[in-house]
Amino acid sequence: MLDICLLGTGGMMPLPYRFLTSMIARINGSSILIDCGEGTQVALRKKGWSAKPVDVICFTHFHADHISGLPGFLLSMANADRTEPVLMIGPKGLSRVVASLRVIARDLPFVVDCLELDDKEHTINLDSCRIKAFRVNHSVPCYGYSITVDRAGRFDADAARALGLDVKYWSRLQKGETVTVDGREYYPSMVMGKERKGLKVTYCTDSRPTRDITENAKGSDLFICEGMYGDTAELDKARDKKHMTFFEAAAMAAEAGVDRLWLTHYSPSLNHPAEYIEETRKIFDKTEVCKDGASVTLVFEDGEASE
Repeated sequence: MLDICLLGTGGMMPLPYRFLTSMIARINGSSILIDCGEGTQVALRKKGWSAKPVDVICFTHFHADHISGLPGFLLSMANADRTEPVLMIGPKGLSRVVASLRVIARDLPFVVDCLELDDKEHTINLDSCRIKAFRVNHSVPCYGYSITVDRAGRFDADAARALGLDVKYWSRLQKGETVTVDGREYYPSMVMGKERKGLKVTYCTDSRPTRDITENAKGSDLFICEGMYGDTAELDKARDKKHMTFFEAAAMAAEAGVDRLWLTHYSPSLNHPAEYIEETRKIFDKTEVCKDGASVTLVFEDGEASE
């Protein structure tokens, strides 16, 4: 099970009805935050979710509307009695930027570790999932992220019994460990079925459409993508400022074959994004124009919770 919530859907500047860019994912008691625009801690409180379980904070880039909420968010985590280390991931220069923002968020009760991205792609393996960062095309170094919850095949108890394996070793094999009994090695592949479809969410803001975005979005249950402009007449502006229109995001979603598309990161001048939804759905019919607080719980195809 993977819970996703868009805490803020605005770009450039906050509005009375729209916080700045941020998304949070929850899985197995842990949370991953992507971007932390102004008002993120308020949006999280409105949603009723806690800042304490946030183990990882990813940044697409260092424009203010994506990172200016970090000091307050860190203080919210501290006030929630967070003591475990927090991993921050972002483009090269992350350590310097975070250190600057922490001038007003000193003496935190937890360690902050920074992982700076410089390669075109980078995969981070966590206990509950894996995060893949991939470079996109904006006016400054910028990355998109995919969060994937892999899923092993079913455990074959009959195969384990046929091998004469005691039940006490089964859970270790299920976790991917190799077990040695009386000098013989037993591998997970001996008792595990074919890997099953997991869960995948891809998040991308502040970019022109690229082949890398489409490729990384393939197989996603949910593709969250910026829709800075809804009017096709603003395509030249989108090109100039390295952003996207609704229609470009929808075209990528259609090519990637994702299950559904959530649009976010709207221009402050875009007061009513829903005005453009019908035309956008002609390109990709499972497009949704999201508001702050939009959330969904993704479950495995058979309806089972994540393990």
